[in-house]
Amino acid sequence: MKSLLKLVVVAAVGVSALAFAGTDSIEERIKPVGELCMAGDECAAAAAAPVSEGPRSGDAVYKAKCATCHATGAANAPKLGDAAAWAPRIAKGMETLHTHAISGFNGMPAKGLCFDCSDDEIKAAVDYMVEESK
Repeated sequence: MKSLLKLVVVAAVGVSALAFAGTDSIEERIKPVGELCMAGDECAAAAAAPVSEGPRSGDAVYKAKCATCHATGAANAPKLGDAAAWAPRIAKGMETLHTHAISGFNGMPAKGLCFDCSDDEIKAAVDYMVEESK
């Protein structure tokens, strides 16, 4: 009985090994997911990302980043051009608006999640939205 059990186990292992080996090679299954590129390697000579030519305008920042919420009213953001929604905010003063935009306030996260925006670009975007919403 034991030898019959051994024979069944060996046969099952053999059949499953053949089936497994047939789907793809071991090399294919264990190859690295990516490659590492170190300074001095040929692959490290790729072009660098373009550098900004200076601060973006308020209009450009609004269109690229702020419009996501301020064009739709998402998270209760005042819509661009909605004078009634902007009036109480404008009444607090531009310094307060700038501080809230940079640091975050209520539902608005810091810099509106624009991680590549400078403080001056955020201020320019706020100035643009205020001018368009008076």
